[in-house]
Amino acid sequence: VQLVESGGGLVQTGGSLRLSCAASHSFSSYFMGWFRQAPGKEREFVAAASWRGDMTYYADAVKGRFTISRDNVKNAVHLQMNSLKPEDTAVYYCAADRFGNTIKSPDNYDYWGQGTQVTVSS
Repeated sequence: VQLVESGGGLVQTGGSLRLSCAASHSFSSYFMGWFRQAPGKEREFVAAASWRGDMTYYADAVKGRFTISRDNVKNAVHLQMNSLKPEDTAVYYCAADRFGNTIKSPDNYDYWGQGTQVTVSS
């Protein structure tokens, strides 16, 4: 599966962005996740959605502000980010996991996109 992210950019504090991740072919058999990595920091879990999108998971830092959704017909997963803060600045990656175990660990994901930069100015 090839994954391509889009939708990153520069936004002011309190603003919103919607990230999208397009898959090269059907990805309904994959758990989908979003991760982010800021300069000098490790890649961290942001959000994940189960195979049908009926179960979602979030990092505490983004809970209530970010929403993950997926469209298995269009082979796409989205991350709606509201009330953005400067500490949300990072490169955001989408990833696919075949088994859905330990979804918060990047080591368990099998496929990754190239990332999209999100910068939140104060």
